[in-house]
Amino acid sequence: MTGHKKASKPGLATVYTAFGQLQAQVIKTKLESAGIPVLLDYESAGVVFGITVDGLGEVRVMVPAALAQEAEELLSQPPDWPPEEEMD
Repeated sequence: MTGHKKASKPGLATVYTAFGQLQAQVIKTKLESAGIPVLLDYESAGVVFGITVDGLGEVRVMVPAALAQEAEELLSQPPDWPPEEEMD
């Protein structure tokens, strides 16, 4: 995970760096379920060729800069699965 930092896309901040599309999609779903819009930024060659070396498998999870702190706080919370009542 990365700290809140300015992105190369104006108005957006990178709140997480995933290594692969699957992990990025899980993070995206978690943020969007909380009402935070998400943009995934990645090199298409990594997806097309399945390459995950030299940063090609890296996926930057970006949100509007105004929501970056909220997104980071949400991602810092432990997963809520399995529900606590099922653990007893």
